[in-house]
Amino acid sequence: MSPSLSTTQPGSAAGPLASGPALASPALTGRLMSMDAYRGFVMILMAAEMLQFEHMHEAFPNSVIWALLAHHQSHVAWAGCSLHDLIQPSFSFLVGVALPYSMASRAGLGQSPGTQFGNALRRSLILILLGIFLRSTHADQTNFTFEDTLTQIGLGYPFLFLLGKASPRTIWIALAVVLVGYWLAFVLYPAPGTNFDYGAVGVPVDWPEHYSGLMAHFNKNSNLAWAFDTWFLNLFPRAKPFLFNGGGYATLSFIPTLGTMLLGLIAGRWLRSDLTRRELLKRFLLVGAIGLTAGVLLQVTGICPVVKRIWTPAWVLFSGGWCFWLLAFFYGIIDVANKRSWAFPLIVVGMNSIAIYCLVHLIDRFIITSLYTHLGSGPFLILGPAYEQLLIGIVTLGIFYLILRWMYRRKLFIRI
Repeated sequence: MSPSLSTTQPGSAAGPLASGPALASPALTGRLMSMDAYRGFVMILMAAEMLQFEHMHEAFPNSVIWALLAHHQSHVAWAGCSLHDLIQPSFSFLVGVALPYSMASRAGLGQSPGTQFGNALRRSLILILLGIFLRSTHADQTNFTFEDTLTQIGLGYPFLFLLGKASPRTIWIALAVVLVGYWLAFVLYPAPGTNFDYGAVGVPVDWPEHYSGLMAHFNKNSNLAWAFDTWFLNLFPRAKPFLFNGGGYATLSFIPTLGTMLLGLIAGRWLRSDLTRRELLKRFLLVGAIGLTAGVLLQVTGICPVVKRIWTPAWVLFSGGWCFWLLAFFYGIIDVANKRSWAFPLIVVGMNSIAIYCLVHLIDRFIITSLYTHLGSGPFLILGPAYEQLLIGIVTLGIFYLILRWMYRRKLFIRI
């Protein structure tokens, strides 16, 4: 389970953290190409940040198209959702989808439950350490932070594994306990009073996202998760004491993130069941609609806001609904309708998700600097200064894709 280059991968549906080749016919391998395509779509959304649509929006403020693209390439300030906000829940959801395939494969290889759980613990530790390492790139010292995608998945993965072979009823109960228990813990923690100094925690006093009533317990940098981090994160070496996270993100979000992974686990078990393809699509669409509706209702009724940054229970349901719909989209077109050729670039990226994740975090600056060093700025100014960042981003993304395509052709897949 340690990071490695692999040319083989057990199971018929690779997980987003463990990828292997799918060069043979899907009819022969039984591989769900839709999982690779969905994962690739998510990773491309992440990497596309370097296209800097926000810069284009600033250059052309009256353009509706650039305004729309810029909005969906950034996270919303607090409550709500953009396309960019669906990256992390999709990644987490796909971990759950892949788990039944992984467990069945390892059981088929003769691994005992104890050995499998040991592997799950090692995977968890590697993900946590890798997340910390990538967040510490270009820093003066180790940045002990646990709110990024990899560490959040790593913290919740052992619990997901323990529920991997539970009955459907137990999994649904566990999901309910996670959501209701997390909501109740926030509600029981005292809401900020009228004298609370929001300025001291990086939140403007007149910020429009301040809530009252039950929703006040989920206000930015004044909630249970923030209070926990002011204790927990200061247990680690830091250049200065931790007071708040500028984005409002929190370590404890791994608990409701487990809820997102459990939704994926439910979807993965359905995929491995004897349900027909039509029944699967209907179920994905129905559950997706229920999740979206429930999330919105929790917000509009003042029970719980839909906030990704602290992964509220309403966000688990709302984003989970979108994940089920996205799964239905890719599964319906690729595996049911058997239309695969259009998705090949997505599959190339999705089969090496850890590779692209690390490339984007480690060498993006190196590539951009090298392009300017060897080519100068001229080629990227051909359309004018306003398009410079967009063009350099497109070329950098193209280089990343060529690296992944080279690895794909040589059956090199990094897995954890």
